[in-house]
Amino acid sequence: MTKTLKAFENKKAFIPFITAGYPNADASVEYILAAADAGADLIEVGIPFSDPTAEGPVIQKADMVALQNGMTVKGAFEVVERVRKVKPDLPIAFMTYINPVFKFRGDAPEGVETEPYVPFFERCKADGIDALILADLPFEEQEEVLSVSDKYGVDLISMVSPTSEDRIRRIAKSPRGFIYVVSSMGVTGVRSSFAYDTIGNMVRLIRETNPSVKCAVGFGISTPEQAEKMASISDGAIVGSAILRLIAGGGTKEDVYNYVKSMKDAVDRA
Repeated sequence: MTKTLKAFENKKAFIPFITAGYPNADASVEYILAAADAGADLIEVGIPFSDPTAEGPVIQKADMVALQNGMTVKGAFEVVERVRKVKPDLPIAFMTYINPVFKFRGDAPEGVETEPYVPFFERCKADGIDALILADLPFEEQEEVLSVSDKYGVDLISMVSPTSEDRIRRIAKSPRGFIYVVSSMGVTGVRSSFAYDTIGNMVRLIRETNPSVKCAVGFGISTPEQAEKMASISDGAIVGSAILRLIAGGGTKEDVYNYVKSMKDAVDRA
């Protein structure tokens, strides 16, 4: 069993998302550790990108601030290294876009060719990154990444959204780690309501196709009531924008701890 799957072992998982380098590298380390102390089962660490097409305004702003403050892919790895010194067994996933992964060269000297994706996944293995979510990588085009991620033991997480039943079933047949169920079409961001029947149908299709697969719902969840409901129809809840909005409003690491604990408690009640 991978560490990603252990996040779901005998329980529902609460998965917070925090952008590396937002509002700066030191603060993001503190926020990640606070979330872990509050009971987060797996933490998504966002690698900021200049064109985050799947993100709403809150995460877009976090990415821009982090980039303006000098955060890079290498810097995101360094954030995780600092977390790992305190939390060596915490399941961690990176979430980003294909371009930063493809272009990352590691420590290769200028002018020296590197094999696509290899330096990124070598660093993932070295720093204990358990999974990777690429928001702009279609399932149908993931094979060239999957061949490298599998080699280095990193779960490449697939996402499903309210599309055709056939496509959801194809994705559910052979997932890595868990399946990320997108609650609704559109970008990330806090939502006041959800089509719970639609989400439940997606989860049902996944489980009919592959009864052993774990799936967690993300995009728009912000309250304990929503998290509990999502976890009741799936295996967990993923929250990003609400946490970054809290941070943007001046939230301290104690505020993040208290928020994550309230959400984790809600997921545990499901």
